[in-house]
Amino acid sequence: MNIEIKKSAKPIKYEDALNELEARLKLVSKKEKKELIWVLEHEPVFTAGTNYSKDHILDKSIKIQKTNRGGKLTYHGPGQLIFYFVIDLRNRKKDIRKFISVIENTIIKTLYHFDIKSYTDKKNIGIWIDNNGKSKKVAAIGVRVSKWIAYHGFALNITNNLDPYKKIIPCGISDKGITNLEKISKKNFNQIDNILIENFILNLKNLNV
Repeated sequence: MNIEIKKSAKPIKYEDALNELEARLKLVSKKEKKELIWVLEHEPVFTAGTNYSKDHILDKSIKIQKTNRGGKLTYHGPGQLIFYFVIDLRNRKKDIRKFISVIENTIIKTLYHFDIKSYTDKKNIGIWIDNNGKSKKVAAIGVRVSKWIAYHGFALNITNNLDPYKKIIPCGISDKGITNLEKISKKNFNQIDNILIENFILNLKNLNV
């Protein structure tokens, strides 16, 4: 599979990452550059997808970065793994739901590698973990598709500070919680980015025509 794999060691400003994704989208659309998988962390930022509501901002003093991805309000910061991609679906099955399943299965299979059981929720997009009988989100998914090229990606909470989530209603869901892998398991997650990349590429093959 002809996909460029990129990893950034230092936290990236959200706006800079978005600009780079948009630029790659145009080049992939013209078949002038490879598809992309980009793993990084963001500097602290609250982002709003196309379906967000101002009612979901609990602390009116925070600054919100609007974006064209799907979804609602969320928070990004150090300790959270951001998995971005620019994937051309024109030569694969043009099925958005199946592509979302590729993302979901990638995360679930990767967490299972660390003996962590997670699941999807038909009503609430993302990946969830059962924590003492309460569903808590461990990964948020936000995707946009432009002329059958999918971009943006997902965010997996690993060691990030969860306090900023108290300033918003994450993803518009008020009756469930947010957690990270550090609170669930004491395992070493240093190689989780490589496992996610491997599983994502493997799952992408299910979309081949």
